[in-house]
Amino acid sequence: MDTKIATLVTAVLLLSACQPSHIDTEHAPQLADVKSGNAELKGQTAPDIYQDYLHRDVRDDIFYFVLPDRFYNGNSKNDNGSLSHKISAGGLDLTHPRGFHGGDITGIEQKLDYLQNLGITAIWMTPLLRNKAIQTDGIAHHGYWIVDFTEIDPHFGSNADLKQLINAAHQRGIKVFFDIITNHTADVIKYQECHQASGEFITPNTQCEYKSLDQLAKGDNYTPFIPAGEAEVKVPKWLNDPHFYHNQGDSTFKGESSLNGDFNGLDDLNTADPEVLSGMIEIYQNLIKEFKPDGFRIDTVKHVDLSFWQTFSPEIVNFAKAQGIPQFHVFGEVYAPDPKVLSLYTTEGKLPSVLDFAFQQAAADIFYRKKSPELAQQLFAQDSLYQDHDSQADLLMTFLGNHDMGRTGYFINQANPDMPAEDKLQRSILSHAFMFLSRGIPVIYYGDEQGFTGDGNDIHAREDMFASQVASYNDNILLGTKATTANDNFDTQHPLYQAIAQLSALRKQHILLRRGEYQDRFYQTDSPMFAFARVDKATGAEILIVLNSGEQAQSIELPSTALSYRLLHSWGQQQPEINDSGTGLSITLPRLSYAIYTNQP
Repeated sequence: MDTKIATLVTAVLLLSACQPSHIDTEHAPQLADVKSGNAELKGQTAPDIYQDYLHRDVRDDIFYFVLPDRFYNGNSKNDNGSLSHKISAGGLDLTHPRGFHGGDITGIEQKLDYLQNLGITAIWMTPLLRNKAIQTDGIAHHGYWIVDFTEIDPHFGSNADLKQLINAAHQRGIKVFFDIITNHTADVIKYQECHQASGEFITPNTQCEYKSLDQLAKGDNYTPFIPAGEAEVKVPKWLNDPHFYHNQGDSTFKGESSLNGDFNGLDDLNTADPEVLSGMIEIYQNLIKEFKPDGFRIDTVKHVDLSFWQTFSPEIVNFAKAQGIPQFHVFGEVYAPDPKVLSLYTTEGKLPSVLDFAFQQAAADIFYRKKSPELAQQLFAQDSLYQDHDSQADLLMTFLGNHDMGRTGYFINQANPDMPAEDKLQRSILSHAFMFLSRGIPVIYYGDEQGFTGDGNDIHAREDMFASQVASYNDNILLGTKATTANDNFDTQHPLYQAIAQLSALRKQHILLRRGEYQDRFYQTDSPMFAFARVDKATGAEILIVLNSGEQAQSIELPSTALSYRLLHSWGQQQPEINDSGTGLSITLPRLSYAIYTNQP
C-alpha cells in the first residue's frame, strides 16, 4: 500500500487522549473500495483522487487556512523583509501581536508531513504578495496591504520559494490556494484635507470622513496626493494613479460607503472602472501562469461592485483551465451570516463558492452557545438559494473560526467561562465533526487542531504555532493540553489533532460524506440531539449522522429508511445504543458525543 494512503488508514485508528472513539474496523471499507452507483458519485477511488491533485474535485478536499508568518520559521534570514524596497522592510517584533514573527513559505514546506498526517489536502495561505510593511495602524504580518502584485513579500520568502512549496505539496497530492485582493491596495494615497505632506494625519488618531456620491456631485470632495518618495511604489505601474481609486474617505461599512470607501484607510480601487477590471484580471492571470496555484480565495468580496465579479470570476476560471488546471476553484469572503446575502454572489455574482459564514454562526450557536439544533435545519433548508449552473451548497467552504472573527476555543470560553476543561474540548471536537460530516468543504483554521483559544478577534486570534514570545498569547489556557503558545505546538498526539485526523480519514473513505445529498432525519426544539443523513438517491446508500450537543445522555426515535444499520464510527465516553424495530430507530447517545451509522454492508 502507498505510504500516503497507509497514513490515512492509520489515522482512522487513532484514539483520543481524552475521550474514546469507537470504529467498526471489521466492516470498514478499504479506501480503494469506495464506489457508488450514482453517476454523480462515481469517479476515481479514494487513493487515486488523493494522489491526483490536478483532477480532484474540490468537494473531496480538506482545507487548512494558515497565516504563514505565524506558522513556522523555515528561514530566519528573511525575517526583516526586503533589502531593496524600503516600503517592504522591517516590522519584526516577536513580542507584539501586530508584528512580524518570522514564519514563512519555507516553514510551511517543512511542516508538510504534519499537515498531511492531519488529513489536509489543500492549503490556503493569507496573501503572499509584497506589502507595505508598516502603516499607521499596524504591521503587515497578514499580507493584506499589497504594493506589488508581481512579487512575493520578502518576509515570507521569494517567488522561487513559493514555486518550491507548490511543487512539494503537489508531489504529496496537496493543493495550494492563494488569498487574493481586488478591492484595495496598501494605504499610499492621502488627502490634503486630512493629511500633512508627510502623510501623517493633520489631527492625530483620526479618520477621513466618508464623502458620499451626493457630496461629490456638489463639488465636495477630497484632493488626493501621494507623499514624496512613494509615487512609484506600486506594481504594476497603473496602480500608482489616483484616478483608478474612489478617493472618498474611510468606509463606514454601511450603504454606499461599503463599496466606495477606503477599507480601514486602504486605497479603495474603483472596481466599476473597466480599466481596473481588465488590470486586475491581467494581474491574476499572470500569477496563475507563473505559479500554477489550484485556486483563489478572494478577500472583501462584498466591498467590490457585483458587476466586477460577473466578469472576473469566469475569466479567471477559464484562464486557469486553459493553463492546464481543470479543477481551479474560486471562493469569496462575503462577511455575512445570511444565506440570502451569501448566495447573491454565487448566483448573480458568478462566484462558484463563498465562505459559509451562516454555517459558522449556526455551529457556534448550537455547540458553544447551547442553542437549538433546529438552527442547522433552518440553515440547510436554504441550500437551494445557492443552486445555479456553476454553484451549489456542497461547494460552500464551511469553517468554525478565522483570523478576523476569532477562534473556536475563544467562542467556547466566551459562552462558557466556567465550563470544565473536558467539556470545552469535547465541544470543539463535536463542532469539527459537524463540519466534516455536513455538506460543504471543511476548512480548519490553523492552531485549532492544537486547542488554541485566543483572546478575541483579529490579532488576538493569530497565535504562533512555533514557540511564541507574545505575553498575551502565552497566558492563554489551551484546550486538551497543558502546553501553552510559549511551546512549539505541532503535537500529533493532541486529542483535537487526532480527532480531526480521524474525521479526515473517514471523509476520504466515504464518498457519501463528500457528495451525498443532505436529508433531515431528526430536529426538535427541546432536544439537543439531532440527526441528518448523507444519501445517494440512485442506490439508496445512506450514512446517518447523529449528534448530542447536550450535557446529558439523550435518546431519540426516528423513522427507519433502511433494512438495517451498523455503527461506522462514534466518539464519546460510552458506546451509543441503537435499536431497530423494523419500522423505526431508537438511538441513545452519551453526553457531548456523536455517532455515524451506515446502511451498507
